Amino acid sequence: MLKGHQSWIFNSKPVILSSAAVGGPFEAQGPLGSDFDLLHEDIWLGQDSYEKAEKKFLEQACEIAIQKANLKKEDIQFFISGDLMNQIISSSFAARTIGAPYLGIFGACSSSMEGLAIASLLIASKSAEYVVSATSSHNASAEKQFRYPTEYGSQKPPTAQWTVTGAGAALLAQEGDGPRVTSATIGRVIDMGISDPFNMGSAMAPAAVDTIEAHFRDFNISPDYYDVIATGDLGKIGHRIAGDLLAEHGLKIPREILTDCGILIYKKEQPVIAGGSGCACSATVTYGHFLNRMRKGELKRILIIATGALLSPLSYQQKESIPCIAHAVSIEM
Repeated sequence: MLKGHQSWIFNSKPVILSSAAVGGPFEAQGPLGSDFDLLHEDIWLGQDSYEKAEKKFLEQACEIAIQKANLKKEDIQFFISGDLMNQIISSSFAARTIGAPYLGIFGACSSSMEGLAIASLLIASKSAEYVVSATSSHNASAEKQFRYPTEYGSQKPPTAQWTVTGAGAALLAQEGDGPRVTSATIGRVIDMGISDPFNMGSAMAPAAVDTIEAHFRDFNISPDYYDVIATGDLGKIGHRIAGDLLAEHGLKIPREILTDCGILIYKKEQPVIAGGSGCACSATVTYGHFLNRMRKGELKRILIIATGALLSPLSYQQKESIPCIAHAVSIEM
C-alpha cells in the first residue's frame, strides 16, 4: 500500500459508486451550476442559523449519494467528514442524522481529499464495504467565525476569496461501476509565515506545490499522465503562485492541465474577488463537475489536490502564522 515516502497505492481501486453536490444560490449562478444535484435559492434552508443550514447542506449531499447508489443509511459502515466550524459541528451533527459509525476529521479545506483518501484506505483494506466521505462549508458561517459577519459589510482586499456554500459527498465501495480511486499522497504541514486570513491562496500555494512534487516523485510519473490536475481552492492568486513555484522547481505543468476548483466554480463577473474557497469548493467541483465529466468519457485520469489552512480564530488572535496542508487523490475511469 505504501508507495515512496508519503503515498498510498490502492491496487484494488475502490470505486466511487455515487457522488453528490449541493449548492446555494451563488453557486447556481456559476458556470458549473448544471453539475450540482441540488441547488437552493435560500442560504438559510429554512433554519434559524447559518450553522444549522450548513449541517442541512451536508445531510442532503450524503442522502442523495446514498439514494443514487440504491442503498440505505443502514448499509453504510463508516461516515467520514470534516468542515470549518469549531469542533467540526456541521459534520458531527450530520453524523447524528446519518447514524453510521463516524470518523470526524479536520483538514480545513483539504478535508474533502483527506476524507476520500481515508475512505479509500478502508475500502482497499477490506475494512468496510461501503463508506461515505463528505464535507461542507457555508459562506456566512465561515465569515462569522474566521473574519467578520457578513452583516458588517466590511471591505475586503484583492486577495480575499469567497467561501462556497454547499456540500459534497462520495460513496465508495469495493465493487461496482464508476470512477476509481487509484492512489493518494498525504501532505505535510508547510508554513511560510503568512498570517493574513484574507490571503489564503498565497499561504496555501507552497503546501500544494510540496504535495504535487511528492506525488510525482513517489510514483515516478510525469504531469502528462493526468488529463486534469486541480488544486482545491488557491484562487487566482494562489494558483499563479503555485504555477510559478512548480516551474521554478523544474515541474512545468501545462495551463490546460493545471487548474483550480476555486477558479472554476464562479464566473469572472461574480464578485468573488480572488475566487472560491471553503471545504465545499473542491468537494462540489470534484464530486459534481469532474466526476460527471469522467462518467461522460471526457476525462480518464484526474489528480485533485485539496488545500487547507489550519488556522483558528484563536491562533489568529494570538498572531500566529498560518500552517497549511494539501492532500492529493488520483481518480481514474
